[in-house]
Amino acid sequence: MKDVQFGKGESMSVRSGTPRARFSAQNRMRALQSDIMNLILDRRLSPGDPMPTEAELSEELGIGRNTLREALKVLQALGVVEIRHGFGMFVAPSNFDALADGLTFRGRLSLQGTGHEAMELVDIRQALETGLIGAAMAEMTTEDHDALDELVTGMEVRAAAGKNFSDIDATFHSRLYSPLDNQVLAQLMDVFWQVYSEIQQAIGHSDTPLVDIASKHRAILDAIRTGDAIEAAHTLDVHFGGLRQRIGNLHADTST
Repeated sequence: MKDVQFGKGESMSVRSGTPRARFSAQNRMRALQSDIMNLILDRRLSPGDPMPTEAELSEELGIGRNTLREALKVLQALGVVEIRHGFGMFVAPSNFDALADGLTFRGRLSLQGTGHEAMELVDIRQALETGLIGAAMAEMTTEDHDALDELVTGMEVRAAAGKNFSDIDATFHSRLYSPLDNQVLAQLMDVFWQVYSEIQQAIGHSDTPLVDIASKHRAILDAIRTGDAIEAAHTLDVHFGGLRQRIGNLHADTST
């Protein structure tokens, strides 16, 4: 691939238009971030544990303070470290905020084009919920059923009054999988709920009457109560189908 001169002796790829020196700097920064994460792992630090000071890290890693601070800012944005001014640096608690922000942006950005990535994000959430509903049902107790029933009843009451119940909807879907006692799954569900909600807002709320949406949740619960995992998965699929169709219709409208 042919190179041309760029700036002070830097070469630039004709194909990418990006200075090679910049690639090198990016690679060094990624390597430094990896070194810091490996240090956390090697020292067996846990979320909330204090990290070495800037001076200690700078000396151990053989880098300047300014370079170190740049790497730490990126790791803070990624939810790896937490910088508390006046107190020091700590291993960040489990936090998927950066993932949620990134996926939400990608989904909404894709809606300006084909909507393909937004559809894929809905696919992932749908696969998580339908794929795990059987395992969740196997762990559910009568108390779980009653808690879900209370949530669905709340949806029905609000729907009858013409009031939005998206907050109850979110709690319902979270409560479905709480019997699995899987904290990573719970956080991922929260991430995809945030993404799902943002996509819904971007394309506009469904024209489906609120009472019908509440009825779909009642159907999910009925299948759970009867122990029919296949029907529960099917009703969840139907529930997600509406958003998938609206994303598809949005692209059809913009392409005509």
